[in-house]
Amino acid sequence: MENKQENIEEEIFASWEVPEYNSHQRDSRWYIIAISLSTALSIYSFFTSNFLLPVIIIIVAFIFIMQHGQEPEKVIIHLGNEGITIGQKFYDYDEFKHFAVVYKPKFDNKNLYFEFNNVLKTRISIPLEDMNPVEIRNHLLKFLDEDLERTDIPLSESLSKMLKL
Repeated sequence: MENKQENIEEEIFASWEVPEYNSHQRDSRWYIIAISLSTALSIYSFFTSNFLLPVIIIIVAFIFIMQHGQEPEKVIIHLGNEGITIGQKFYDYDEFKHFAVVYKPKFDNKNLYFEFNNVLKTRISIPLEDMNPVEIRNHLLKFLDEDLERTDIPLSESLSKMLKL
């Protein structure tokens, strides 16, 4: 048993901890705008006979209410020779098409992205925190192709940050 544990530890190149999700500080103005927008969309859906939209709005509001005030749990990332472990989930490098490292110190942005071979799976975005992006990149180049076209964070992440979602 001890020998197996040693082999696993030898295969880990880097480990770090990240929050499970990005939490945003939302002020009362954000909630007023969200409630106003939800009300307007609900009224619009009533006049257009779209009764599914208010149900979706209620579910989203319920999720935001449940999440309010909770701190995200910490997830441990292990970058190894066979793949990457995010929390309890292991991803083999064969599952990925490529990776990208986006490092913009001016904007306090240092993320690692993995694109799956399967188009139905969403991109994985991992903050690099205090990790050296050059060392991470050099390690990953041994196993995956790098997406050199990705130089900025994806639009979906930018919007999520801007709208504090």
